[in-house]
Amino acid sequence: MRFTDERSSTHPNNRQLRADGYGRVTADTQADESACPGSLIVVSNRQPYRHEYEGGEEAAAETASRSIEVDEPTGGLTAGLDPVVQESEGTWIAWGDGEADFDVTDEDNCVAVPPAEESYTLRRLDLSDEAVDSYYYGFSNRVLWPLCHGFTDLVENRSNDFDWYRTVNERFADAVSEHATDDSVVWLQDYHFALAPGMIRESVPQSTTIAQFWHIPWPMARTFQHCPAGGSLLEGLLGNDLLGFHVDRYAERFLDCVQRYVPAASVDRSRRVVRYNGTTTRVVATPMGVDAESYDRDARSVSDTAVSELLERYDISPENVIGLGVDRLDYSKGIPERLAALERFFERNPSWHGEFTFVQSCSLSRTNIRTYEQHGDLVRSEVTRINQRFGTDEWTPIVYTEDYLSKDELCALYCRADVMVVSPLCDGMNLVAQEYVAASVDGKGTLLLSDRTGAHETLGSHALTIDPADIDGFASQLEAAVEMPLHGRQRRMRTLRNRVFDGDLEWWMDTQFDWIRRVHNERRRDTRHGGATRGTDSGVARGTDSATARNRPSDSNSGQSGDSDGSTEMDSGSSSSSSSNSDSDSNPDSDSDTDPPEYTSTV
Repeated sequence: MRFTDERSSTHPNNRQLRADGYGRVTADTQADESACPGSLIVVSNRQPYRHEYEGGEEAAAETASRSIEVDEPTGGLTAGLDPVVQESEGTWIAWGDGEADFDVTDEDNCVAVPPAEESYTLRRLDLSDEAVDSYYYGFSNRVLWPLCHGFTDLVENRSNDFDWYRTVNERFADAVSEHATDDSVVWLQDYHFALAPGMIRESVPQSTTIAQFWHIPWPMARTFQHCPAGGSLLEGLLGNDLLGFHVDRYAERFLDCVQRYVPAASVDRSRRVVRYNGTTTRVVATPMGVDAESYDRDARSVSDTAVSELLERYDISPENVIGLGVDRLDYSKGIPERLAALERFFERNPSWHGEFTFVQSCSLSRTNIRTYEQHGDLVRSEVTRINQRFGTDEWTPIVYTEDYLSKDELCALYCRADVMVVSPLCDGMNLVAQEYVAASVDGKGTLLLSDRTGAHETLGSHALTIDPADIDGFASQLEAAVEMPLHGRQRRMRTLRNRVFDGDLEWWMDTQFDWIRRVHNERRRDTRHGGATRGTDSGVARGTDSATARNRPSDSNSGQSGDSDGSTEMDSGSSSSSSSNSDSDSNPDSDSDTDPPEYTSTV
């Protein structure tokens, strides 16, 4: 045991809870939940409730009763949105992927949820296997995911994937139009629906408000030029009245791309407003939080027995200092770089052999994509190699598991971990970092946080910042974490907890609906005053002339970034007749953005 201060019991209930930051310090009184200003229609790829056959599909086929059970949301955005949609008695439109989903819907593929209250309508879309493979596993996760995270070498532009992506977006847009009214607010979630806002705008009443939150990073303009059909994606997103990102740099990058590749758009950089094709799109940055109270509450209920059982399950000495990583097994999470830093740490610190154990929990993800399969093989082989190099019969340096961990088990690990390592190469926000902080009820843990995460914007000053690609610097921060005095750890964690609680999921939801209410009222006011051509005061027409075609990413499905004339114009920095700032951040050709433009895959 090498901490400077003697360690007390790891059970949070056996530690002195203080009123100066280790419990929640904010007042118990909270702002009233922001209600949606109109009838709410949520659009997401995943659904909030899933109907499954009890015992699986085979058991259902063997029994006449065909007993059905319901999986309900347990956390994250889905759980946070569910009560809001219930309150508004709205509609949720999503892909129905449960085995029994369409056995419980009506002729319009709708079912009332939650099962007991039946407060709102869940509209399910039945997608074929080919549609799922091409729209979801194809264009969404073989093109947009790697592109937005900077892995241009991993972009796979398969034939027909974009066609299916467009078709599925059309189906979601058609479903929205069937439910939308004059007073509706449509709120789309994430990168699966980049084309849908423009489609929806063409088919709903003029006073309907369309908003979207983009949960992953937005790439720099020079990276976005590799996007197949990039111009169509930008035009689709400009069908939104409100477009949200986690942090300022993603919002600025989006404006860079619009200014560079959609010359017919008028971009006001100072107000973050884009006028295009009769619609005004306001671009905002609001970092998403977690249900901090829930993690705090669950952490305080963790028992000594639960912690001991976890340590025993993975053969970890209860006396060891423990580091922790919790990630999806995704190439963007920087796990190989983390393993390299751990190897360097063990090289440089033989006195920590047998005394420090790192637990790496990985959740399998998109395993039918070859890149993910290869990445998983690489991670497992590196763990094995490092353990063979440093491990002994009594000690495993890196405990690697792909076991499913319940929220209770995860909270037990969060409570016990002395050091949490969050080291993505690129991440839109990263909620794991916030979960760990919310669960650190004794204030004694230390967070190592990549400067490539959105969460670094709010937590970076009191975490130990790491550049995941700087292996020596990464190892040095690990050394600093395990040697940090108790007062230093507590001081940092006190501030981190205040920030996580102040910017929790409830705050994020309130902020979203504050913005939605603002643009909703603007749209209704403009519609009453003949605003059928809202935003046309800029004097900009949509335009499909040759200059527009040359200056934007190609809309072909070839995966190329436009013809030679277009490349010349983009490289020269030519822009539209937009209003923009003169600072370097507003220049799409500027290298002032601190994030690397692209990453080379280790797969």
